[in-house]
Amino acid sequence: MNLILFGPPAAGKGTQAKKLVAERGYIQLSTGDMLRAARSSGSELGVKVAGIMDSGGLVSDEIVIALIDEQLESNPEAAGFIFDGFPRTIPQAEALDKLLESRGTKVDNVIRLKVDDEALMQRIIKRFEEEGRSDDNPESFRKRLDAYNAQTAPLLPIYAEQGKLTEVDGMQSIEVVSSEISQVLGA
Repeated sequence: MNLILFGPPAAGKGTQAKKLVAERGYIQLSTGDMLRAARSSGSELGVKVAGIMDSGGLVSDEIVIALIDEQLESNPEAAGFIFDGFPRTIPQAEALDKLLESRGTKVDNVIRLKVDDEALMQRIIKRFEEEGRSDDNPESFRKRLDAYNAQTAPLLPIYAEQGKLTEVDGMQSIEVVSSEISQVLGA
């Protein structure tokens, strides 16, 4: 089972991915986590990633795909994979499809956690005020939200055309969202 969780920042993707990992034995492939792990690994690819990140550059799609390929290769017995933070663009989605096809598999489900942007913004402002998390800065959060809407949301019609997209109301409680995701995946 290969699953993509879609939704803007702070929609609850990470929370739901952790539940699926615990309950179903899936492996969460978080782009950010993979880049940080590669950077600290000292491998040839890790040294390359570190150089790009240290210079403030963006890691290429090719490198991210190579990191995903490494994870698929090193976890052949996994019950499934959750793609978290990838793909973000149409070329990334095409590269992921090509990689999975080369391994005789595909994206099985795409679950969009549908949230209200303004309610999400209010949640972030409150969390920023209460917890002071730097990634919750309302100004930078708004930029991340705008980037999601401009770059990633256009993937949704593509997956809908393929019959893979299901939308879940991400404004519900964590438990209700989790239950609906389980129904989509076959409880």
